[in-house]
Amino acid sequence: MARRLTGFLVLLLVVSICEAAFLFQPISDSHRSAALELFTPDHGSFKSLEETYEALRTFQILGIEKKPDLTATACRSISETVGSSSSTAKDFFYALKANGIAECKIDKNASKGIISRLNAAVSGASSLLDFYYSVGGLVLIKDQSSEADVHLADADGVFRSVKAFSQSDGRWRYSSNNPESSAFAAGIALEALAGTVSLASSEIDQSLISTLKNDIIKLFDSIEKYDDGALYFDDKLVDGHEYQGPLSTTSSVLRGLTAFAAVTAENLNLPGDKMLGLAKFFLGIGVPGDAKDFFNQIDSLACLESNRVSIPLILSFPSTVLSLTRKDSLKVGVSTVLGSEVPSVTVRLVGAFASGSKDASLVESQELNFDKTSGLHILNDLPKSIDVGSYTFVFEVVLHEPEPEEFYFTGSQTKVPISVTGLIKIENSEIAVLDSDLGNIESQKTLDLAGKNAISLSANHLQKLRLSFQLTTPRGRSFKPHQVFLKLRHESKVEHIFVVGNSGKQFEIVLNFLGLVEKFFYLSGKYDMELTVGDAAMENSLLVAIGHIELDLPEAPEKAPRPPPQPVDPYSRYGPKAEITHIFRAPEKRPPQELSLVFLGLTILPLLGFLIGLLRLGVNLKNFPTKPVPATFAILFHVGIGAVLLLYVFFWVKLDLFQTLKLLGFLGVFLVFVGHRILSHLAAASAKLKSA
Repeated sequence: MARRLTGFLVLLLVVSICEAAFLFQPISDSHRSAALELFTPDHGSFKSLEETYEALRTFQILGIEKKPDLTATACRSISETVGSSSSTAKDFFYALKANGIAECKIDKNASKGIISRLNAAVSGASSLLDFYYSVGGLVLIKDQSSEADVHLADADGVFRSVKAFSQSDGRWRYSSNNPESSAFAAGIALEALAGTVSLASSEIDQSLISTLKNDIIKLFDSIEKYDDGALYFDDKLVDGHEYQGPLSTTSSVLRGLTAFAAVTAENLNLPGDKMLGLAKFFLGIGVPGDAKDFFNQIDSLACLESNRVSIPLILSFPSTVLSLTRKDSLKVGVSTVLGSEVPSVTVRLVGAFASGSKDASLVESQELNFDKTSGLHILNDLPKSIDVGSYTFVFEVVLHEPEPEEFYFTGSQTKVPISVTGLIKIENSEIAVLDSDLGNIESQKTLDLAGKNAISLSANHLQKLRLSFQLTTPRGRSFKPHQVFLKLRHESKVEHIFVVGNSGKQFEIVLNFLGLVEKFFYLSGKYDMELTVGDAAMENSLLVAIGHIELDLPEAPEKAPRPPPQPVDPYSRYGPKAEITHIFRAPEKRPPQELSLVFLGLTILPLLGFLIGLLRLGVNLKNFPTKPVPATFAILFHVGIGAVLLLYVFFWVKLDLFQTLKLLGFLGVFLVFVGHRILSHLAAASAKLKSA
């Protein structure tokens, strides 16, 4: 039961602050730390120039100075790619993208060769990706080399060829052979068309530009939305090879939109809340754990940071939990998605509502003061109408200068969950035993719930127990916490939990023991009392032991319910067991040392007899091999036999059976090898003698 109570308390606390997920913070140092971990080169380099470019671009956007030195290896890979005759348009594309950051030196002749090959690729392009890589490569060369003469002679025709892949809903196909359309492909197409416009030697037909603008609006009509206001693009999972997730798809569309908006002088007429919704999507995903996803997030935020459609402004909060006890100030930051400074703005608190309430605003509209030192807008004193609890604050941001309004977008109003905490006063705390009939007080004691208590009470089944107290906020209003429980724990570990109700300021519970004898399983004896008062907004939530009460309950009837078995503590079940002590029997009495030595001498006598017998028989070494190799094997064979005999000695003196068998196995293999060689030699020598 205690575990259930703990889980319930935790659940209530989590629910009370879960709305904080709707907050969107700009890029922070956690992203910079994650970038250094995700983009770690393998042996000084990445697998491809695409990964190299993504790492360089991420470090550039985040302004990371202490990063791995990738320039040398990147320039080496770029030089190999631009000088290779087997490089494709895709290879040139990522080599030039990486070179735009690494700033390597590319030979002029190599640049001319790349231009001619990319122009040829544009002429022979048959798919959307062919146009994307070839046109994009030409744009990169034009941007990186002021001397290169890069243009598309038939830009209008290229534009129409790419436009032929578009669909009526604003999505695009990868090729004419693929009937499936994609929002991801739409982003690629917009980038390719933007490059076509920038490379055009003459002005593109404006009717084509207008048609493309309508396609963009249709594409954004199909955008999807989360409950927190985040907007994103997604494709149906038709082909697993071509399918991209919401993050990659949304990033592709945003890159294409930004690129096209940069090359056209006309307004795309996209509402600012669309761009703000995209910003919420990319900020709401936190810190991705995949390098590709991380790059897409950071690169997309950089597009939102500087684009000609609208730059969304984000409200950030150093803290959404304010303490009345500490007199915390409400602080609001306004920045771009990457945390950059913004033009002069005014932040107003236009409303505050109690969570879950539809009543009128608790505050009047008031302007926050701007602190130049911290760059934050501050409300030093919370309105008197704001007390301990959970609220929804409504903010409005207004730009001072009228000129930037066509690029910066602040949104209409921003709702932010704010929790206000404080120390709760606990007053008039009493516990009493009452007479069951008239309710007269048999015994009454005052409690100090903020301190230690050791109350001792006694009652029988004809009496009642009453506990009462009052809770008051720092503003002097009554406070109703999320949970107030009274727990009674019998000395047999059986627990009973009761919810303490309230009426106005007074919290009170009355336990009628006559009606609880069956719930208490007729268990008389000592019951420890414990009070729990908890709330996310209560800085002095308490779990306090009150004391104990001795209950005298009647004997249990024959068919009365029995107390439930108490759960076994897993630590006691799987924890260390008691140490086992074993007493070995006393060793047998050994014989005297002199007798043991005599026995050792008797065991050696057969060996001496064997040696004497060899001498008496006249053993000679005439058949011992004289050639170096056979003689070596003969010597090793005899040494091996001696080692086996020596091993037997060590077995009796020191080694155990397992150690002896292990060593004997190695010696046996050795003896078989050298013995076979020497015996083969002797057999061959004997055969020669017989034949002679």
